[in-house]
Amino acid sequence: MNWNDIGDAMFGGLPVYGQILALVSNSVWAGAVLGLVGGLIGVFVIQRDMAFAVHGISELSFAGAAAALLLGFDVVTGSIFGSLIAAALIGWLGARARERNSIIGVLMPFGLGLGILFLSLYSGRSANRFSLLTGQIVSVQSGQLGWLIAIGALVLVGLIIVWRPLRFDSLDPQAAAARGVPTTAVSLTFMLLLGLIVAVAVHIIGALLVMALVVTPAAAAMRVATGPIMVPVLSAVFGFVSAVGGILLAIAGTLPVSPYITTISFVIYLVCRGIGSRRGRFAPVPESA
Repeated sequence: MNWNDIGDAMFGGLPVYGQILALVSNSVWAGAVLGLVGGLIGVFVIQRDMAFAVHGISELSFAGAAAALLLGFDVVTGSIFGSLIAAALIGWLGARARERNSIIGVLMPFGLGLGILFLSLYSGRSANRFSLLTGQIVSVQSGQLGWLIAIGALVLVGLIIVWRPLRFDSLDPQAAAARGVPTTAVSLTFMLLLGLIVAVAVHIIGALLVMALVVTPAAAAMRVATGPIMVPVLSAVFGFVSAVGGILLAIAGTLPVSPYITTISFVIYLVCRGIGSRRGRFAPVPESA
């Protein structure tokens, strides 16, 4: 499909575009929830230096989804099951950064290997296999939309409840422990919330590209903003624009949804990085006393 075809689909063929949009409206709603909540939780992922953990959880989430596909169960349920197992293992066994990275390094190939095994045994449509790795614009069925929105709402409520102790523990864990913050419980709660949102992300964007909606928006926001309010707000906005914008563009194209989402997310990061660098270059030098 060339640019003229895309233009015809988006402008000259607005009725057709509208019909296709109606068919994938479930994915648009799910992507909007994922972008907003993923952007918020991504701030803590960056602060706690856990971007690698996101990828580790996504691999076991992929294995759970592939097992569910093979056995004929609901894919979302399998994805959630795999994500929560990975999140619990990482949160329980990986208390320290070095231990955490080694645990993730062990879980990632194991989860990916299991997922590939289950997919190789699956004899159904090949599109179903492909969507677990790279996402698919029509992957969200009507019966699954409610679950995905409920998961996003649960993660959002959980984040609000633990926001203050989680932020304290993320910025200064030693001081938080000294002040009586239950750091182990806070960390495990955060990992479980992260596991839930990763399960949603796997269903929308695929297991291989989850970080585009859970890590990149937060990394971009931290380049142009500071403070406990602006960074989460911008991160949520960037995640929303990436997810919904990618889906809307994918409707007019022939590629899977994931390249559009990851490209928008990466462009936002590059722009924010350029703005941040420019601000740092031209920042006023304080006068000496």
